[in-house]
Amino acid sequence: MTTALITGATAGIGAAFARRLAADGHNLVLVARDAERLREQATELHDRHGIEAEVLRADLSEDQGIDTVEDRLSDRQHPVDLLVNNAGFGNKGRYLEVPMADELKMLKVHCEAVLRLTSAAVTGMRERGRGGVVNVASVAAFVPRGTYGASKAWVVQFTQGAAKDLAGSGVRLMALCPGFVRTEFHQRAGMGTGNIPGWMWLDADKLVAAALTDLARGKSLSVPDPRYKALMGVVKVTPRGLLGGVASKTGRKYGPR
Repeated sequence: MTTALITGATAGIGAAFARRLAADGHNLVLVARDAERLREQATELHDRHGIEAEVLRADLSEDQGIDTVEDRLSDRQHPVDLLVNNAGFGNKGRYLEVPMADELKMLKVHCEAVLRLTSAAVTGMRERGRGGVVNVASVAAFVPRGTYGASKAWVVQFTQGAAKDLAGSGVRLMALCPGFVRTEFHQRAGMGTGNIPGWMWLDADKLVAAALTDLARGKSLSVPDPRYKALMGVVKVTPRGLLGGVASKTGRKYGPR
């Protein structure tokens, strides 16, 4: 049986990955800050699907938390075959309205942790000649959307660049770019969602199913919904100046993801 490690595993997209991978027969390493929720999740997935679910409490906004997950990914005796870097959050407010400490914490989770954990996982995967990494970004990566969008743009560029460097190694890397997903994301950030049109919402389980299909096909970028694929097509042909104004207003109204 293969093993998948998922960060931010207790809710939203991370929990959807855990459910789907457990149902497919993968053992899991579940990573998050809330140990109690992790234990409850691990027990439920073990009882329902008969898989082994390891609990790893770690705060990826701190060096110690990243170190803990790096050590697990580097364990040659218990290798991880699929890494899902899903942990992340958004800050409410425009540039200069958010405290610098919060901005730096977001960059640590979205960028430093993704770089270090991907590198730790891929080192062993390349030696074994197989493995996969899914780095969860956002459609916000493709529009001028302040520090959140900038951090997710880094995730996309890093992932696609690394995927090219590892071509032919047997290791697949993919940036996953969802739109609005019904999770705890906006609530935790204190962002209202009442004005978001119903058609813009995505189901986390369907999102994960599409993402895993794209990974199996060898894609390095996944925008897993026809509605958002169409929107990204419009983004590509819209002048950057106009796009920046629209994205800024929409972002303040709807939130980052």
